[in-house]
Amino acid sequence: MKTYRHLFFDLDRTLWDFDAAAEVAFERIYEKYNLKSLGIPCAHEFHEVYHPLNEQLWELYREDKITKADLNRTRFLKPLEHYGIHDVELADHLSEDYVYWSPRIVRLVPGTMELLDYLKPKYHLHLITNGFQEVQHTKLSGSGLEPYFETLTVSEEVGVKKPNPEIFHYALRKANATTEESIVIGDEMAVDIDGARAAGIDQIFFNSNGKEVEGERTFEVKYLREIIEIL
Repeated sequence: MKTYRHLFFDLDRTLWDFDAAAEVAFERIYEKYNLKSLGIPCAHEFHEVYHPLNEQLWELYREDKITKADLNRTRFLKPLEHYGIHDVELADHLSEDYVYWSPRIVRLVPGTMELLDYLKPKYHLHLITNGFQEVQHTKLSGSGLEPYFETLTVSEEVGVKKPNPEIFHYALRKANATTEESIVIGDEMAVDIDGARAAGIDQIFFNSNGKEVEGERTFEVKYLREIIEIL
């Protein structure tokens, strides 16, 4: 087996429990704006309506079909319209508060700190993410993750997003690493794994749901602690 020196982690849903943090953020904005009075039954249901629409918008954003501003406004405007609420100003306020709260509500994927404690003395650790710069930096600084990583590559600074191979090559250059000594760890087959493979880098697919997912990968794990057995 190859001897790896540089490990490139995805952040959201790989180390950072994105959905758990989002649930709490939705509870806060639901209460703050008294959304129950507008006919939205509960924060959880509002998040359930929001989630698939947000995923669709992120796919369009990754494909450069919409802008960051479009994403931020539309991802709350559409869920509000689901309940018959046509209020652009409210959508903007919800988006602003969500962007503020979601990275400040620290929720990590189980096993994150144990894994990083094991890996840090043995490898050079890096992050590569499609998230927004200000949001991802806030997550790192407030969660205790920042000291573990030598570099952070965010798609906004590169100008392209995963799965474009260029963001992986950019991250390699930033880390002074080669494809042969590197491996990418991420939870999205089409974004992290396919992108890394196209860039010539080995991959660990973090398939926490255990679902059947088509596509080639070097390794696959269901739990983060399984990565210790590989590395």
